[in-house]
Amino acid sequence: MGLTISRPDCRLLNMSSNLKKISELRRVPIVPVRGSVVFPHTDTLLSFGRTKSIAAVNSAFQEDKLIAIFTQKDPRTANPELEDLHVVGTVATITQMMSTDGEIHTLIRGQARVKLVEIIAHNPFSIGMVEEIPEKVDDSPDIAVLAKKLQELFKRSINLGKQAEIMTVMKLVAGGVEPIELSDQIASLLEIKTAEKQKLLEEIKLKDRLKAVLEYLAKEVNALEVERTISSKTQKRFEDQMKKAMLREKKKTIEEELGEMDEGGEITGEEFREYKNKIKLSGMTGIIKERAIKELKRLGEMSPNNPEGAYIRNYLDWLCDMPWSKLSSNDVAMKKAAKVLDDEHYGIEKAKERILEFLAVMKIKKENKKKDKGESHPTILCFIGPPGVGKTSIGRSIAKALGRKFVRVSLGGIRDEAEIRGHRRTYVGAMPGRIIQGMKTAGTKNPVFMLDEIDKIGTDFRGDPSSALLEALDPEQNREFSDHYLELPFDLSQVMFICTGNMLDTIPAPLRDRMEVITFPGYTEAEKFQIAKKFLWPKQLEVHSLVDRKLNISEKGLKEVINSYTREAGVRNLERNLASIARKVARMVAENKKYPKNVEVKNVRKFLGSKRFTSQIAEKKNEIGMTTGLSVTPYGGEILFIEVSLMPGKGKLTLTGQLGDVMRESAKAAFTWTRSHYYDLGLKENFSENIDVHIHVPEGAVPKDGPSAGVAITTALVSALTGIPVKRDVGMTGEITLRGRVLEIGGLKEKSIAGHRAGLTTIIAPKENKKDLDEIPEAVKKDIKFVFAEEVSDALKVALTSWPIKIKTVAKYTPMSEVLMAN
Repeated sequence: MGLTISRPDCRLLNMSSNLKKISELRRVPIVPVRGSVVFPHTDTLLSFGRTKSIAAVNSAFQEDKLIAIFTQKDPRTANPELEDLHVVGTVATITQMMSTDGEIHTLIRGQARVKLVEIIAHNPFSIGMVEEIPEKVDDSPDIAVLAKKLQELFKRSINLGKQAEIMTVMKLVAGGVEPIELSDQIASLLEIKTAEKQKLLEEIKLKDRLKAVLEYLAKEVNALEVERTISSKTQKRFEDQMKKAMLREKKKTIEEELGEMDEGGEITGEEFREYKNKIKLSGMTGIIKERAIKELKRLGEMSPNNPEGAYIRNYLDWLCDMPWSKLSSNDVAMKKAAKVLDDEHYGIEKAKERILEFLAVMKIKKENKKKDKGESHPTILCFIGPPGVGKTSIGRSIAKALGRKFVRVSLGGIRDEAEIRGHRRTYVGAMPGRIIQGMKTAGTKNPVFMLDEIDKIGTDFRGDPSSALLEALDPEQNREFSDHYLELPFDLSQVMFICTGNMLDTIPAPLRDRMEVITFPGYTEAEKFQIAKKFLWPKQLEVHSLVDRKLNISEKGLKEVINSYTREAGVRNLERNLASIARKVARMVAENKKYPKNVEVKNVRKFLGSKRFTSQIAEKKNEIGMTTGLSVTPYGGEILFIEVSLMPGKGKLTLTGQLGDVMRESAKAAFTWTRSHYYDLGLKENFSENIDVHIHVPEGAVPKDGPSAGVAITTALVSALTGIPVKRDVGMTGEITLRGRVLEIGGLKEKSIAGHRAGLTTIIAPKENKKDLDEIPEAVKKDIKFVFAEEVSDALKVALTSWPIKIKTVAKYTPMSEVLMAN
C-alpha cells in the first residue's frame, strides 16, 4: 500500500487500539497539520502530502495505528520544529487509509488531548514524547444544563441549514452523548477560525469549554437566521415580480382582445395614465409634446425587465417637471422695488440706480406689450466687485421686488462644458446641465437666475464652459436653448440673468460683450459703520437669540471693530467679528454671568483680543526712497509701498517683489527717465556708472503687475537719488512714458477708497482721470485732496518735501547717511 518506511531505532511502547489512559510520557509519531484542528471523540478525514507526514502515517498504520496530530502556528512553514507547533494536540487512531499519487488520505478517530513535551527524532519522520492531558470535570449540575442547551441549539442550527454528516447529526440529536464528547463533536463542526478552535482544544475545563462552544454556536445560529430571512425575502420578491410580469402579459392580451387601445397606441394603465396626465398639465406643445408621447410609447412597448425603462422614466420625469409655460406674476412696482433695495442695502447708489432703470424699462415693455409688434430682449446684468459688497444679496432683493423666484448657480471652478449643457442620454447617470436644473428648481419660465462667480470658470480638455454660456446669455439665441440631455429647445428669453464676479479681465471677451457691467466699489468707513449699525448687528442679535437682552454696541465700539479688526473692501470680516462678539455675550448669558448691556471699546478689545490692524500711514514718517502707490485687486483697492535703495556698483537695476512684466517695464522706464533728466535733478551726467539701484515692492509673496505704479516708482527713485524725503500721507497712481507724461489709469474709485481707508490725505492721479472724480464717494473727496498731474514734475512737486532741486549734488555715489546730513 504505497510507500513503506521502517521505524527508527528507538521502538515505540505498545499501546492498545482502544488507547488505555496514558499515565506517563510515551513516544508517538508526530504529524503536523495546517489550517485544521483535530478534536478527541471525532472522526476526521485528512490528506497528507509532505514526505515526513506520509512516512509517519504509513509506519503507524503498519504498527499500532497511533499518531499524534498537532496544528502548526504558521501554515506557511514547510518543515515545522517543536516551536512551530501548538503544544496541545490530539492522539488519534488511523481507521482507514488510501494512497494516491504523491498523497495519502486517512480517516482518523481522535482519542485524547495530549501535550507535546519534546521531539526526540526527526528522520525519516518526527517522533515526540507526549503526555495525556486529563479532562477536568466537576460534579456541578451546570454541566448537564449546558450540555442540554448545546444539544438543543445544535438541533436548531441543523434545521436552519447547517451542514454536517448525517451520522454525526443523528448521533448528537438522538441524545445519550456524554458532555465531553458532545462539546468536542460540536466544536469540530463550528465554522470558526483555526486559532479559535485551538483555544477550544486547549480548554481542559469541561464547563468552560461547553460555555465557549455554546457561545460560538449561538453566533452561527443568529447568522443562519438572518441568512434565511434574507433568502425568504429575496425569493418572495422574485415570485412577486414573476407574478406581476405574468399578470401584465395577461392584461395586455385581454386589452388587445377587447380593443381597449387608444389611437396613439399607448397602453392604458395606472402608470401610463399618470404620465399622460403629467404631460397634459405640464404645458408642453408642438415637438416637445410629440417627443414626450413618443417616449411614453417606447416605455409601454418595453419589457418590464428592460433596464432602459428606468432611463426613459427619468427622462419623462424631467420633461414633465420643466416649467414649459408657467410664469411668475412679474409685478414691477417701482416704489416697492426702490424701497426693497434701500431697506436691504446701504450705499452702492449707482448700482441701485441702474437696477431701477432696468426694472423701469421692463415695466414699460410689459405695459406696451400689446402695442409692440415684437418684444425686445432684456439686458444681461453683470455685477463686478470685491467679495462682501452685496452682489449676491442684491440679486435676491431684485427677485423679491419683482415677485419672481430666485435661483443661484455657482460657476466657480467649473471646467466641464457638460456642467452647462448637460450630458447625452447615452451615458450612464446622465443629467441636464445647471441651467436646466436651475429652471426646474425655480418652477417658472421667468425667474431671476444668478450665475455666481462667472469670472472663475476654467477651461481644459473637457471643453470651454464659458462658450456654452454664450447661447444661454445671448438674447438673440436663448429663445431655443438646447440642452444635451433634453435634446429639445427651451425658452430662456424671459429669464432675468444676473452674473457676478470679482474681476472683469478673466471673463472671456465674447461673453463679456453680451453683458452690461455694473461695478460695485468697496465701502468707505462711514458706509461700513451704517451697514453694521442698521443691518449686521441686528442680524447677529437675532441669530444668537439676544434680541430680548437689549444688547447694544456703541458708535466708538463699532468703529473700533471696523478700524482695528478689519481691513477689506466688503463687510464679511466685519460681520464675522460682530458675530464673535455676540457669541461671547451669549456664552456669558448662558452661564448666568454679568454681561455688558452696551459694548464699548474696552469690551471689544476684551472679546476680540489685541488689535489686528493699525493705520498703514499714520505711524510712518517721511522717508527717503519710499513712496505709497495705489492698486486694484479682485478684492478691492489696496495700497502698496515702493522702496528704492542705492549701493556702489556699475549701473545695474534690480527689481524684486514678484513683479509682472508690465510693472518691470514701468520700473525700467522710470530709471530711464531719471537718467535722461539728470541735469534737472541736480545729478552728474555719469552718476549711474558708480551705483546700483534696487527697487523692491514689499509683500513679495503677492504677485503684482500693471503700469499704474510708474509715477510712484519714479518718485521713489528721484527721492533716493536726491536725498529728498517723500511725504508719508501722499499716495500716487499713474503710468509714465519715457518723456515723463502721466497717462490715464483705471480703478481710481477703488484706489481712492483704499487710500482713504489707509489714512492718506493727498492722492496724485493722471490729469485724464479727472472725469472719474464724480464716481468717488463724497466722504472720500471730503477727506482727501486730489492732485491731477500731467507730467512727472507735477507729481514730484506735491510728493517731495522740497522741490525744485536747489543744490546740484552727487558727483559720485554718496552714502545715504551723508546725503541725509547734507540736506
